[in-house]
Amino acid sequence: MSGKIGILGGTGPEGSGLAARWAAAGEHIVIGSREPQRAAETAKLLRARLGANAKLDGTDNASVVAQCEVIVLTVPFSGQAPLLKQLKPHWKPGQILIDTTVPLAAAVGGAPSRMLNVWQGSAAQQARELVPASVALAAAFHNVSAELLAKDGPVDCDILVCSDDEEAKRVATELAEKIPGARALNGGKLENARIVESLTALLIGLNVRYQAHTAGIRFTGLPLK
Repeated sequence: MSGKIGILGGTGPEGSGLAARWAAAGEHIVIGSREPQRAAETAKLLRARLGANAKLDGTDNASVVAQCEVIVLTVPFSGQAPLLKQLKPHWKPGQILIDTTVPLAAAVGGAPSRMLNVWQGSAAQQARELVPASVALAAAFHNVSAELLAKDGPVDCDILVCSDDEEAKRVATELAEKIPGARALNGGKLENARIVESLTALLIGLNVRYQAHTAGIRFTGLPLK
């Protein structure tokens, strides 16, 4: 993929896990955070793990949007709307935003295996309202284990990609398939993100009941590539 990939909230478990996977695949990753020093430190730690050739930088979230054409949002639901409102003046036409947000009740002190009701229908649809129409948006990476991403082995998970924009869907699919073991599936229109997001709460419940940490989803009966 040409150009840099920015990860907003990239110091968290999912953001840093995706950063490591894509950097290992040869992509140039820019990790974003409210605290640029924290982002720089995360990038430094990942470079130490992956090797000197890994292309990883760290900066503040606004600078990520300023320099990247593809941006992945990996913040908790409680931070999604405030961050996107803050960044609204920084977006440029033609950029692609990939939203991974899940509206878990844990964001307001509730159980992590329960969902919050989002007026727009899903966190992804809320994001669609909060970024300019000139920015294409896809929803993806909701159901992949952050713990598996942090390791070096394959990720046993299907990744559903939902979008009303075919280019955004193509880019998110390409990024998903850069993760060894993962398979990207066309999840249909953005409105389907509400279903995909809810699967995360189900997976968290399964992890708790079975004392696991890496439950994922696989769909059977589909043609393999």
